Amino acid sequence: MTLTASYEHCRRLNARHGRSFYLATLLLPAWKRRHVHALYGFARHVDDIVDECGPTGTAGRAAALDDVTAKLDAATAGEPVNDPVLPAFVHTVRSFGVERADIDAFLTSMRSDLTVTRYAAYEDLLAYMEGSAAAIGLMMLPVLETVPGAGQAAREPARELGRAFQLTNFIRDVAEDLERDRVYLPQEDLAEFGVTEADLARGTCTRAVRALVAFEADRARGHYRRALDGIRLLAPSSRPCIRAAYELYGGILGQIAAAGHDVLTARARVSRRRRAAIYARHLLAASAAGRAERRTPAGTA
Repeated sequence: MTLTASYEHCRRLNARHGRSFYLATLLLPAWKRRHVHALYGFARHVDDIVDECGPTGTAGRAAALDDVTAKLDAATAGEPVNDPVLPAFVHTVRSFGVERADIDAFLTSMRSDLTVTRYAAYEDLLAYMEGSAAAIGLMMLPVLETVPGAGQAAREPARELGRAFQLTNFIRDVAEDLERDRVYLPQEDLAEFGVTEADLARGTCTRAVRALVAFEADRARGHYRRALDGIRLLAPSSRPCIRAAYELYGGILGQIAAAGHDVLTARARVSRRRRAAIYARHLLAASAAGRAERRTPAGTA
């Protein structure tokens, strides 16, 4: 696959599977956008391997994960590989100096999904999200760019935003994950609120389930709060995209709250009208920042 075709494949993956995030990426300058799509495409590609529930089972998924890791190593070494996302991903990694340690942390968490289906405490879930979410935030950071001197300070907010987004997904997708025999909400939290997996499987949102979901939503909001100050550390042309993504994913928590914290009978979604309004609100700032970026000489603030 050519590099151009690989970038287009990653863009389509983002548009198909991450509609809210994809909408936010449209606020980026075009030259940044394709690299963000490449990072998303790789993450989605690996996640799909892990989540595939076909006849191959765990052993087959582990072999497929081994294969994509070997192809990543080969592509990084400059060898041609037959893979739809790796040409774009490796090009982005090289172009922006994305750290291999962050990529490996992501792959480690994805591999754990093959065998680990429950998390005893929130600290255990945080350890998983360090690779599956925080590392994604760190991979995005070189592409988004920071204001001069803020690179190190922006790292923790980027990690926090990754955690916030993923915990939001875990809360929204309780029923869907249970169908895959996965429960991401910590077992100690279920016990504290008197919720069993049988309660979740019945699909009836009891008072105890609602209280549990409200608790986890408050925890996610804490991650959002700790991530917020990091947006101002980003390059101006990236801020509208991340502000929009922040509002879109945070809006999912708002929809969950509006439904009485019922995540079992319907999947929380931000309406098309609401998504369009968020996009429109940040479009002017994105256009202005993009124009200013094109006028700024290379190497200056």
